[in-house]
Amino acid sequence: MTFAELMLFAVRLLAGTGVFLVGVHLLTSNIEQLATGKIKELFGKTADRRLVNVGIGAAATALIQSSGVTTVLIVGFVNVGIMNLYQAAAMIMGANIGTTVTAQIAALSTFPITTYIQVLVFVGIMMSMVCRRDGPKRTGMILAGLGLIFIGLALMSDAMKANRDGIQVLFETVTNPFLLFLLGILLTALVQSSSATTSVIIAMSVAGLTIGTGGNEVLYIILGTNIGSCVTALMSSATAGTNARRAGLIHLLFNTGGSLLFFALMACWPGFMESTFRRWFAAPATQIAMFHTFFNVTCTVLFLPFCGVFVKLSEFFIKDTEKKPQEPATCLDERMLATPSLAISQLEKELVRLSDTAMGAFRVGYQSFAEKDRELIAPTHELIDRANAISQSMVDYIIRLAARNKLTGNRAISDLHSNVGDVMRIAEIADNFTKYTHRTMERNLDFSEGVKAELDRMVSCVENLYILTRQAVLDRDASLLPEIDRTESEIDAFRKQLIDGHIERLNQGACRPESSGVFINLVSNLERLGDHLTYIAHTVQQ
Repeated sequence: MTFAELMLFAVRLLAGTGVFLVGVHLLTSNIEQLATGKIKELFGKTADRRLVNVGIGAAATALIQSSGVTTVLIVGFVNVGIMNLYQAAAMIMGANIGTTVTAQIAALSTFPITTYIQVLVFVGIMMSMVCRRDGPKRTGMILAGLGLIFIGLALMSDAMKANRDGIQVLFETVTNPFLLFLLGILLTALVQSSSATTSVIIAMSVAGLTIGTGGNEVLYIILGTNIGSCVTALMSSATAGTNARRAGLIHLLFNTGGSLLFFALMACWPGFMESTFRRWFAAPATQIAMFHTFFNVTCTVLFLPFCGVFVKLSEFFIKDTEKKPQEPATCLDERMLATPSLAISQLEKELVRLSDTAMGAFRVGYQSFAEKDRELIAPTHELIDRANAISQSMVDYIIRLAARNKLTGNRAISDLHSNVGDVMRIAEIADNFTKYTHRTMERNLDFSEGVKAELDRMVSCVENLYILTRQAVLDRDASLLPEIDRTESEIDAFRKQLIDGHIERLNQGACRPESSGVFINLVSNLERLGDHLTYIAHTVQQ
């Protein structure tokens, strides 16, 4: 090959690879956005049964066509404490199985019909331009992405066919298993996609090219890609918590263990490819894709019973660093911003954490008033400050989520904004109670035991309303709304009853007039608290 021919080959190969990667990106990102409900449902079924978690990992990866995205999500779940390391280990194994779907799609390029599939680029782009609704637009982009994948594969294969003789001479000289293994690792780490590297190898086979002597050599590259694919998870977990970094290490340990096991097998059995996949399947592309699937399924079957060993190894290599006080746990994780339904689900959980903090402030604030205890005012303000910090992080997260995924007008986003505001009104009510404590103690105000008992009953009704609201938000259970509304009506009735009773006592001279400002405002604040909880609960019916 002359220098000019080499440059032309490189340009055409890189162009084909670029088109392929654009297609994969379009396919992955739009399926991820369109199927977020399914992804949320899959991850919502996380259980302690290993086979279930393997299935979830495989299904999620097959759905969004990226083990990198799935593994990053798993790291995110571990980081916020939703998933333990044993569950994560099984899901990571499943994700390795799911990622083989891309190679199977690439292997279809050996069939003549795939030439006609390329027209999906035109169909998809027209759908995206003509349709106004997000669903059909994203479907169009998925079709366009699928078409681009096959166009990219065709461009790569054509570039290799045009220079087959010169390239074949070059690849025939590469027979060292360790070099090929390392090449697979480096290429995959560079593009951060084992699917892309495997697809390039498949495109080479479609062009009639063989690596080395045509034996096991091509498989060594595939084994290397498996280790290189860990880079995404390791990068994602590098700045995360201890368990998240352990999840990234488990991914590396599992993939490395499986690759080394098969490396040893093929080194001892030089005729492995000839005796198995080359005998079972006619097309070289299918042989490579099937080996890729077989390898990942076999590794999962072998290592699944040893999930505990991988967890123990990760704990051995990454020690706990909990010497210093840690920040309070949060349900929010940057990794989830790319998947709106999961991010919104985590925001809902964070809303409950915010609500628990605000209600905690209210309880301590009410206790300070009821017991005339100034020492409880500082703890109340600490909880209010914590609620303010949580609410600010939630608002920032909501803004980034809406901007990144163009969800500014999304109902769930606006409801979350509104709910954060309602919860912070509860924190303000808690602050009001500390002021009532100051006032009653400065003016030496007192309330009868009967009045205190009535206030306690009203507070108990508010607590019951919070329990119902909390359950409705966590479970998205609109069937609780009638009971929530009845409880809120009881709180309204309590307010009227308490104020009427207070006015009657004033008329009888049983209460001091200067206590009216504190008492009426206090009861009105309790009624307002019930209103805000009801507003939050009613967002679940949207």
